[in-house]
Amino acid sequence: MLDDLTVLPIDAVITWVDGNDPAHKAKLDAFLGKETEARPAGANASRFHDSGEINYCVASLLKFAPWLRTIFILTDAQSPPLMQLIANSPYSDKIKLVDHRDIFSGYEQYLPTFNTRSITTMLWRIPGLAENFLYINDDFMLIQPVEPGAFFVDDKVVIRGSWKTFSENRLDKKIINIFKRFTRKPLTDEKKRKSYTAAIELAAKVLGFEKKYYDLPHNPHAWKKSILKDFYSARPEILHANSCEKLRSSQQFVSESLMAHLAIKQQKAVLDNTYKTLQLKPGEQAMAKVKHKLSLADVDSRFVFACVQTLEKASAASQELILNWLNRRIGSLNHLIQKDK
Repeated sequence: MLDDLTVLPIDAVITWVDGNDPAHKAKLDAFLGKETEARPAGANASRFHDSGEINYCVASLLKFAPWLRTIFILTDAQSPPLMQLIANSPYSDKIKLVDHRDIFSGYEQYLPTFNTRSITTMLWRIPGLAENFLYINDDFMLIQPVEPGAFFVDDKVVIRGSWKTFSENRLDKKIINIFKRFTRKPLTDEKKRKSYTAAIELAAKVLGFEKKYYDLPHNPHAWKKSILKDFYSARPEILHANSCEKLRSSQQFVSESLMAHLAIKQQKAVLDNTYKTLQLKPGEQAMAKVKHKLSLADVDSRFVFACVQTLEKASAASQELILNWLNRRIGSLNHLIQKDK
């Protein structure tokens, strides 16, 4: 597909948090100042829950993308248990911990933060990060081998998604909003639904897109450090505004959308939907639907990525089904390490 030497080295960055960590809970409680009252959506415990998905995430990168140079795990003064497994393995130099303090250097007033949107605004500031890198949530996995050309082609980033009309310009949305205006009380900014779609649209608007935006699915995202560095150097006020919120805000855009629209605007993007993502939300989806999705991914080779959200909310049977499937498709991190020793 391409000469790999033209895009190497490529790093990966995984954002991770253990919401059960007493120190993390203490920081969040201290910020909120109210431990007993209902918390805002951005502080919901499910946003910080760890069900061990990162083990499959890392194992899949090591197994299916061995060309990655360094895998950075970004945390807040934490260390996932997998680091103990890695310590004396052939991968000990390939996986590195990075702390929020490293990327918020010079912006320490915004720490601690509990906001993925603020954190990802600063990802490109990881010390020693390669020009080309992948941004990956800890609940993402690869489920089959993939080449660098799935993410970078001729010094351009590969972006998956589709062009869409901005929500306020869509007739169906206009009708829905008119109906809501007469049936609901106005919401305060805190209570507005801080949706992923709205945050994608906002990034496009910041960059001057007026009629359409490029909608992004949940999947690993290819980023170029220099594009973000140059943009924020020219617009430092945007860097400040999008990184200062300690909890998710409707005033923030998602950085994967900013990166995508910057690349499109600078003609450094390749729009390609060859590969697909298996999206699982077992806490919301019926067992039959989960089974159907897993079966579909087994027979359709276009499914290269998987995203497993809210695993902790699924039934025991659904959890067992998904974990058995991941063990079959990816294998355990411990088994991978033992095999390569």
